[in-house]
Amino acid sequence: MDQLDRFRSVALGVLRILAGLLFMQHGVQKLFGWLGGTRMELASLMGVAGVLETFGGLLIVLGLLTRPVAFLLAGEMLVAYFMAHLPQGFFPIQNGGELAALYFAIFVYLTTAGAGRFSIDGVRARSGT
Repeated sequence: MDQLDRFRSVALGVLRILAGLLFMQHGVQKLFGWLGGTRMELASLMGVAGVLETFGGLLIVLGLLTRPVAFLLAGEMLVAYFMAHLPQGFFPIQNGGELAALYFAIFVYLTTAGAGRFSIDGVRARSGT
């Protein structure tokens, strides 16, 4: 296991960047109607979700303000799960909530782990700013 430990920071970076990019896709579907989505009214609950997903996802990709942004996005996914998915059934596989549950877990992890070495937060921490 010790040999794999040296790849931990790389794995964290891959997880953060991929999760952020995928999450952004949900946002641009809602904000702009891209990627097969439907443009939502900005002042609606789905419009707010689109803003959080697009710009929160971008901040996650960049690794900027990762911990507070990941905390906010974990909260969004918790609300999404309880509002949109749980009424459809208990298990995520039944109610279509697998992605909300998985994103929740990833964002909770990023809240505790931070952005890692390959991020703006990491550069700022190393430079002391």
